[in-house]
Amino acid sequence: MNQEIVRTQRPADSRAFSVLLSPTRRGARLARLLTVAHLGAWGLPSESAGHIVAELAANAMVHGRVPGRDFQLSLTFDGGTLRIEVTDTRGDSAPPGPGAVKVPEDDAEGGRGLLIVEALADHWGVAPGPVPRKTVWAELALVRG
Repeated sequence: MNQEIVRTQRPADSRAFSVLLSPTRRGARLARLLTVAHLGAWGLPSESAGHIVAELAANAMVHGRVPGRDFQLSLTFDGGTLRIEVTDTRGDSAPPGPGAVKVPEDDAEGGRGLLIVEALADHWGVAPGPVPRKTVWAELALVRG
């Protein structure tokens, strides 16, 4: 029996990477390191993306953690835009969306991560589901080095 496999062709400058990581400090650190390594291998600048991934992975570790469930990091570069997605299994705990992030008190120990994402990303947002998940994503316009 012959079966034809149809594959969609991606443009030559298109790249994708995805990995499941534990919602721990080590997993969050690994998310940033893997991002920097992959973007470097793809010939793309990584500084802003590394900061964004660090913040989103830290949020997945702190606010999206469910014992025994991993979070997912996905990077997609297509047509000059890098899309970063961090998906966790706490859809019931969604952060405020773009423009709704409040500046914390001066003496607050946290609460600045999404402000960093908002400052560095061209676009970002939160996508619910499928239950019980949520995805926080950010997009950056990048040019190959």
